[in-house]
Order: sequence, then C-alpha cells, then structure tokens
Amino acid sequence: MGLDEVTISKAIIEDFYRAFLEYTDIDAGIVGAGPSGLVCAAYLAQAGFRIAVFERKLSVGGGMWGGGMMFPRIVVQESALDILDDFGIRYKAYAPGYYLANSVEAVAKLAAGAVSSGAEIFNLMSVEDVMIREDDAVAGLVVNWTAVEMAGLHVDPLSIKAKMVVDATGHDASVCRIVERKVAGAGFNEGKGVVGEKSMWAEAGEKMLAATTREVYPGLVVTGMAANAVSGGHRMGPVFGGMLISGTMAAELVKHKLKERQ
Repeated sequence: MGLDEVTISKAIIEDFYRAFLEYTDIDAGIVGAGPSGLVCAAYLAQAGFRIAVFERKLSVGGGMWGGGMMFPRIVVQESALDILDDFGIRYKAYAPGYYLANSVEAVAKLAAGAVSSGAEIFNLMSVEDVMIREDDAVAGLVVNWTAVEMAGLHVDPLSIKAKMVVDATGHDASVCRIVERKVAGAGFNEGKGVVGEKSMWAEAGEKMLAATTREVYPGLVVTGMAANAVSGGHRMGPVFGGMLISGTMAAELVKHKLKERQ
C-alpha cells in the first residue's frame, strides 16, 4: 500500500486539533518547557490533573540542552537525585555532594516523562496575555503562534481556561511581567514588582529557590529561574538540582490549590 500525502496531513491536523480542543479547559497551564516546567508538569499529570505546557520555542528543555557553555553536562546536587531516579536519568558521582548527568539525556527523559504522564506540550506557542477575573485571580492564558509574534503580524490570539498557571519561563519571568503590567499594584514582593535576577552565585541561588518558588499572585505560581528572577535571587549556571526541586515544589503548591477548589 502506497503512502497518501492527504491521509498523512489529515492524521496530523485531526489529532492536533483534537488535543488542542481538549486542552482549552485545563487544571493548570505551565508556561515554559524548561526543566522546572517539565518536572512540574509530569508530577501534576501523574496525580491525574489535566496539564498543558506552552513553549514558545521549537525545542523543549530551556537552557539545560546546552549544559555548561555547550558542554552537554550538568551538575546535580545529592538532594535532587530522587528526581533523576524518577525520570530514569543516569548520573555519576564527581565529588562529595556533586553528581554529573548528560544534559541531552536529561532533557529527553524529562520531556518523555511529562508526556508519558499525560501532560500535553504545545510548542511554538507564546503566551501574550493572561485572563484575570472578578476575584483578581489568574484564570487562564492567552496564546498565539510564536511565528505570529516573530513576524509582527496583527492576529488575534485564543484563550485557554486554567484553574492555575505556572510561570516557568526562566530568566524572563514573562508571565509575571505580564501580570505586573496589566494589574496595577499586582503585589509582587510587597509592591516592588519583578525585581530581576542578581549575579551568578550558585550556592545562594540554589538555596533561595526554596523560598522564591511560591504563589506570587492568586492563581499564579512561579518556579525555576523565573522564581529567582521575580524575587531578586542569584542565577546559578549549569547546576540544576534546585531547578528540579523547584519544579517539584511548584507541583505540590498547585496540587494543594486545586484540591482546595474541589
């Protein structure tokens, strides 16, 4: 039997739009498919929640793909090894408390873990706005194709209803910045707004993530490097234990909030 191009096209289009329609009303929308976003998505989907991840780029994984300065290796602390084990990511000891993993394997298995758990990843989609309702809580996302943004076209976006939103956009903290722009006195950091990240200091930055991963506005949780960027934490470079733990913490926060609303 020969290949029919129309059948191939119909299969792709029909299944994509089935998924897109199904995920227009979700429990949580995660913006950014970096390591913290993928971990958060996987654990939430495993818990039975309907989870969509929106990634503006073609590839997922954020900065983890490139390891340190395009050397495809990352360092992970002992406290995050359980997460590597959950995703089947191999690692080896380097020095007391320091473990090495292959960055390409890590991204591939985090992405596979999120999808296998039931999360849907929509790449090449940018979040250009949020929906905020009468209770002043974030109630959804406004999305468009990244190509529309890149071309500077004036094309109206579409909306995704979400009970909770997670900003996992890394250094940009782009969802938090949208809320800051759209809501007068959004309340980040006692009125200081998105502070922006400080200079690289791995130890301080990793420790701060435990405090900066939080609900920063009703319905909006921030994780990973976006969390430190919002609260003025240090950047950490190619050490990723804190990122993975932050994704786990964000998932637990979202679970708690969703269960409160049931």
